[in-house]
Amino acid sequence: MAYGFLGLNQHIAIDLGTATTKVFLRGKGILIDEPTVAAFSRETGEVIAIGEKASKMLGRNPGGIEVVKPLADGVISEFDVTEKLLRYYIKTVCGDLRIFKPVVMVSVPAHMTDVEARAVVDASISAGAREVYLISEPVASAIGSGIDISKPHGIMVVDIGGGTTDIAVITLNGISATNSVNAAGNRFDSDIIKYIQRRFKLIIGAPTAERIKMEAGCAFFNGKRKTTVVKGRNYITGIPQAIEIGNDMLAAALSEAVSMIVDATKSVLERTPPELINDIKTDGILLSGGGSMLDGLDEYMSLRLNTPVIRALSPKDAVILGAAKALDNIDKFTPGARGYIDNVF
Repeated sequence: MAYGFLGLNQHIAIDLGTATTKVFLRGKGILIDEPTVAAFSRETGEVIAIGEKASKMLGRNPGGIEVVKPLADGVISEFDVTEKLLRYYIKTVCGDLRIFKPVVMVSVPAHMTDVEARAVVDASISAGAREVYLISEPVASAIGSGIDISKPHGIMVVDIGGGTTDIAVITLNGISATNSVNAAGNRFDSDIIKYIQRRFKLIIGAPTAERIKMEAGCAFFNGKRKTTVVKGRNYITGIPQAIEIGNDMLAAALSEAVSMIVDATKSVLERTPPELINDIKTDGILLSGGGSMLDGLDEYMSLRLNTPVIRALSPKDAVILGAAKALDNIDKFTPGARGYIDNVF
């Protein structure tokens, strides 16, 4: 089913994330919100499933089917798979791409090489886009949270996605200081897996780790204990086993990744001009992205940085909403790979 109306002015925004891909059609809203996963036949290379259906195959796929996450740390690692995934979503949203090709705004990590940016543009063009514009995720997050970035005022954004945490100080439509660290939602999951294996000799998969993170994960233990049940396989006995794990243990499991985010944020603050620091100290740091939902993370960062930290009203959707708003100012953007440096307004 295609959601779009055939026409020359189809504009879509895509949040192409390591963990999740979201697609916004102007005039319709967010129409796609699915895992960035594709499954295809090893024999023919034919795509069997994309998004939610493919994600359910992770860890359960037979030998003839390969399930791939085509992005790693926010950048394309499997170009052909990414192109097929984008083509599927663009066609789903816009209809017959042989008639009218859409203008596409894609959010990307703040730190990208020219080669990585070109890969995003090329994959989008191959997938059916007419023109491609790139916008950095912290900038999109600020715009999507309703912040006016055009003023001579310091705005700090920490966007915690699936693969990376992007940090930026924005003022006068530009980025004053930025940093990126490979500690985000996926790192949280992998650290939980390692902790449970090391402490309980229990093997669990990524979907289980994500559930545990959502139910009892936290940035620090505040004395209020919360628990969840974990089922896995004991790698010594080979027998299925269930254990109870508390948020105090999960705080320990996630401490290194959380500290990496705090330290990366601190390094940006240290490189920020004093005038902008004063603005940030007054207004606070904007925390966005799915990874920012970790319980207590805003409070912990505020304590460590001695600065207010405010979670966005719609942290999971701030980036895609900002990229969508940018479509209304498309004339102020530079198309192509070079645009990822220039595309703020």
